[in-house]
Amino acid sequence: MPLSSSQRQTLLDLVGEKGEVRFDEPMARHSTLRVGGPADAWVAPGNIDRLAAIRRFCSESGLACRALGSGSNILVQDGGIRGVVLATERLRGLQFFDPAPDDPRTPVFVEAGVSTGKLLSEATRRSLGGVEFLGGVPGSVGGGMIMNAGTYLGEFKDVTVEVLSIAADGAEIRRSHAECGFVYRGSALPASEVVVAARLLLPQRPQEAIAQAVAALRTRRKEREPHGVGCAGSFFKNPPGDYAGRLIEACGLKGTRRGDAEISTVHANWFVNVGSARAADLVSLIELSRSHVEQRFGITLDLEVKILGEPA
Repeated sequence: MPLSSSQRQTLLDLVGEKGEVRFDEPMARHSTLRVGGPADAWVAPGNIDRLAAIRRFCSESGLACRALGSGSNILVQDGGIRGVVLATERLRGLQFFDPAPDDPRTPVFVEAGVSTGKLLSEATRRSLGGVEFLGGVPGSVGGGMIMNAGTYLGEFKDVTVEVLSIAADGAEIRRSHAECGFVYRGSALPASEVVVAARLLLPQRPQEAIAQAVAALRTRRKEREPHGVGCAGSFFKNPPGDYAGRLIEACGLKGTRRGDAEISTVHANWFVNVGSARAADLVSLIELSRSHVEQRFGITLDLEVKILGEPA
């Protein structure tokens, strides 16, 4: 059911002056793949307290509510998303603290909407390492925590001490590193909660060493990843001991297209929007790749990209 006029007004009241609400908002505007139908409401609170109030209102009103970061690891279907999309992009707090006497690492408080690039640049400016793995990695900290984003240089799990999230009733929940259940490209952070911030510990490292590591990573990514097209990063997780891209390419699927959706000619684990692709086109390529890899290699590929919403 569409949102009632009273529900719309309440969302406008709760978001506050520093936040924003858009109704019937095309999610293609909030996805790096540039696809996706409309959300009933796209809501971007300006601080954690406002987000908690909106989360509580949605729960009490029976409105579906889903969190969204920078949109770099999602595929929103053509029918859009019912209920409220709760965007964390305006949660941009970032604080660095003095190390404790018994630990030379620097404590950092970072909110979910801080971009991975901003975190890396501010850490580097202070000669703090540990997040070199973010070089060239798109997205924001909130989404990165949920999926334990990383590269060969490391992952979020290596520097995270605590994650803060908001439950359906608006309560703040704190989880220690062990309670987050970090695994390869995933975590045990519940989908029913909204990650709003994290506490990190970053070691000292010379800026020159950080710059060299990041430059090497960015060069590697530039050579192996497509550019100038709508994309969402790797679509599948790498299976143990192998690479999803290698398996898909071995099946002869590199460059396969459905409409304007394409299995990239640069890297077969990147599915891209080369023009005006529909989400259904990308879903078709997902199913095609899974089927061929399973038939030839007996391996079932697990998605890394999250599919959201309803088909048209």
